[in-house]
Amino acid sequence: MLRLGVQVSIAGGIHYSIERALNLGCNTMQIFARNPRKFRKSYYLKKEEIEIFKKKLEKSGIFPLIIHSPYVLNLATPKRFLRWITVKEFVLDLIEAEKLGAQYFVTHTGCFKGTTEEKGLKKAVKSLRKILKRTENLKIKILLENTAGSGTWLGYTFSHFHYILKELNFSRRIGVCLDTAHAWSAGFRINTQEGLDNLLEEIERNVGLKRLKVVHLNDTQDELGSRKDRHFHIGKGKIGEEGFSLIINHPSLRELPFILETPKKSEEDDKNNLAVVRRLYKDEVYSRN
Repeated sequence: MLRLGVQVSIAGGIHYSIERALNLGCNTMQIFARNPRKFRKSYYLKKEEIEIFKKKLEKSGIFPLIIHSPYVLNLATPKRFLRWITVKEFVLDLIEAEKLGAQYFVTHTGCFKGTTEEKGLKKAVKSLRKILKRTENLKIKILLENTAGSGTWLGYTFSHFHYILKELNFSRRIGVCLDTAHAWSAGFRINTQEGLDNLLEEIERNVGLKRLKVVHLNDTQDELGSRKDRHFHIGKGKIGEEGFSLIINHPSLRELPFILETPKKSEEDDKNNLAVVRRLYKDEVYSRN
């Protein structure tokens, strides 16, 4: 069964996101549980808000619920105070996400601006080690999302995730989220069978496909290996419909939840992008010649 959803707005109250997802015909979804461009400060969801959300979620049939970490958090920063805030708020976000009933918490590994890639990875490990220790009673999984590799962002190669997992003793609470637009911009030619298989082989070699839990389904108009992080409508960019047909029907991916983070000027944009994915999805797994 196709598990398909979008990044849904929480405007007006977090529980309204469930109604928005259902109106689009989604059976999974992703949200920001708070403003992604601000630090938490004194903001907390009220107990009543969490209870309303959980009740609606249980009745909705939406599964899994995925929450994306705020953009302001940076696990790899060399700035000690920012890293302290990141760890503190990341822990609070994880606790809140589990209360809401989320299965996965997606995050970028971080940006190492001001230092080196190697040191950035070490900082990310240090941050995640603290987070895991302070939330060892939680079940929710942290998913590291691959990036396009623009600027000083980590995560453009899955060897980064291998390093992090190894340093964290391959914690079962750490998984991976694959973003198709980011993969393309990082140099993976995923619109061909060979290119897609090469990407999946790299994931298997570095982290294991069993740790891949969510796919962010996004097209892009940027060239292969551009290192630019710009999403576009499904099938209308460089990956194209043929590429997305390969991706969503691949035996190693087709059972995973797919989340669209495509451009959105109106609800019609989500409807159109969802319709393309549903049209391309095959009821039976394709066989290779």
